[in-house]
This record gives sequence, structure tokens and C-alpha cells, in this order.
Amino acid sequence: MAAAKDTLCLPEQEIKTLKDDEEELFKMQNDLPEWKERGTGDIKLLKHKEKGAIRLLMQRDKTLNICANHYITRMMELKPKAGSDHAWVWNTHADFPELLAICFLNAENAQKFKTKFEECRKPIEERENKAGSGKNDHAKKVAKKLEAVSVKEETKEDAEEKQ
Repeated sequence: MAAAKDTLCLPEQEIKTLKDDEEELFKMQNDLPEWKERGTGDIKLLKHKEKGAIRLLMQRDKTLNICANHYITRMMELKPKAGSDHAWVWNTHADFPELLAICFLNAENAQKFKTKFEECRKPIEERENKAGSGKNDHAKKVAKKLEAVSVKEETKEDAEEKQ
């Protein structure tokens, strides 16, 4: 007697990622693996459609495991890695400060990435500077008003007059 094969069919489910609410601003594929520290794969700069925040996302080839995922901030600055014309390093302060590096196939691709990275960083820097100056203006106005306020110590005679 042959046993009936039990097959388990699971319903297909849609998986929502953060990328659904973001517009892809930049994508470059590394064709030849050169570094093995974090792996090779696609690097993307993604802009959130509503918030305008821009993040860098890198996923490894084949496994699609995330090896870099952070927002771009005004303090991030790309610097050449050890004098190379096709590699950059930068600091990120997500959960903890971390030095990241990326290597491209050639100097042309590295420059394309840097150009787009700086282009993405510029409006963030302008927005933060504008927000910061507005806060300083408000603080200055409050300080001026506080300077005009004087405190008079109440004496016993003043207290008796009130009664």
C-alpha cells in the first residue's frame, strides 16, 4: 500500500520593504569583485517619497544581505581611500560611529558615485543649516526679552502695603 504524499502549500504573501516608499536616485553594479571585507553588490541611494530623507543601501550579490544601510547626513564626507582614485571612505554615526569604504571598478564609476553622493548631501546640509539658524534666531529673541525683565526683591514694607 503506497502512502499518499502530503504536500503543504503555503499561500503567497507580499513582503513590504522600506524601498516601496522611496525613489531610486542612483544605482551602480560592481561587475568584478575586488574586496571581500563586506562583499560585492549593488549600491543605491534611495530618497523617501514623502520625508525626503536619503539613505545609502548596499546589498550583497546573490544573498541580498544588507551590508550598508544608513541615512546621508551633512557631516558625511567622502575621502579617497589610501590615495586610490576608485575607492572612498566615510564615517557614519548610525547606532555607533563606523568607518565605511567602497571600491569601484574604475575611477569613472567612483567619481559618478561621489558626484551623486554630494548632490544628495547638499540639500540636507542646506535644510539643517536653515533649521539651525532659525533656532538661533528664536533663542536670540528670547534672550533679548529676558534681558528686559527685571526682578525686584519684595521687602517687608511692600508686603504690608499690599495687605
